[in-house]
Amino acid sequence: MDRKTFMISLCSAMALGCLRAQSAPSAPAKKALIVYFSWSGNTRGIAKKIKSITGADIAELELEKPYSRNYNTCLDEALSDQKKRARPKLKNSFENLGDYGSILLGYPNWWASIPMPIATFLESYDFKGKSIIPFCSHGGGRLGQSVSAIAKLCPGSPIKTPLSVHYSGGRSLAKDLDEWLTKNGLK
Repeated sequence: MDRKTFMISLCSAMALGCLRAQSAPSAPAKKALIVYFSWSGNTRGIAKKIKSITGADIAELELEKPYSRNYNTCLDEALSDQKKRARPKLKNSFENLGDYGSILLGYPNWWASIPMPIATFLESYDFKGKSIIPFCSHGGGRLGQSVSAIAKLCPGSPIKTPLSVHYSGGRSLAKDLDEWLTKNGLK
């Protein structure tokens, strides 16, 4: 075989290999799951808006023994749980977390951190390799120390750009969510 024929054969083989590589089925992208805890409904409303934009699956964390519906009593219960590092029992479980590559984690800022039901959830499952994307509703405390609390509970998981939402978000919520989802590669 002369050099010219060899080069033509080699180029043809390389081109065919590239075409096969391009048409080979790729692994399906891992889905996103929105998991949230909400007491007043602010975080729930934000989570539902995220679902309507992304189409992601959604689940609300429910407690076996819910916090009081009285605001002041709830504040006392939440502070007590935080001081004790309590892990309130959850009603629901998540058997299919392996199906998800990203967890959009929603919660209210309670005492400058995550509510203890979020800690229960994060300690109950293996999140290694899953991206955690926090979103937090607050009355003025923004994210507080919540992102560092999540990072401590999930050391093998990348924590992506968080979002803090004042109460229910108001008029800027749609724009804020759009920017946040874009930054995190979900839009």
